[in-house]
Amino acid sequence: MSTITSVSTPNTPSAIGPYYQAIKAGEFVFVSGCIPLVPFTMQMAVLEASSSSVGMVVKTTVFLKNMEDFATVNKIYGTCSAVEVARLPKDVLFEIECIAG
Repeated sequence: MSTITSVSTPNTPSAIGPYYQAIKAGEFVFVSGCIPLVPFTMQMAVLEASSSSVGMVVKTTVFLKNMEDFATVNKIYGTCSAVEVARLPKDVLFEIECIAG
C-alpha cells in the first residue's frame, strides 16, 4: 500500500480554494489546477516540492475558456487533454493540472 501525502510550498501563491497544491501517492504526484498567476513557475515549484520535475510529467489536462485556443496550447504543452469550461477561477482563460512520476 502506498503512502498518500499532501504537498504545498511557500514558493507559489497560496491556493484560491480549500485544496492542496498537490497530492503525492506512492511515486505519483497529482498537481492541482494552476492558473496563470505565475504560470509555468507554479507547476515547477509544486513538482519540485514533491521531489519530481516537469520532465517527469506523464499526463496534462488543460481547461480552456475557449476551445479555439487549443492549437496554441498544444504547441506549448504537446500532447494533453483539453476541456472547454464555462468559467475558471479569477476569470482566467486557462487552468492546467498534471500528473507526474
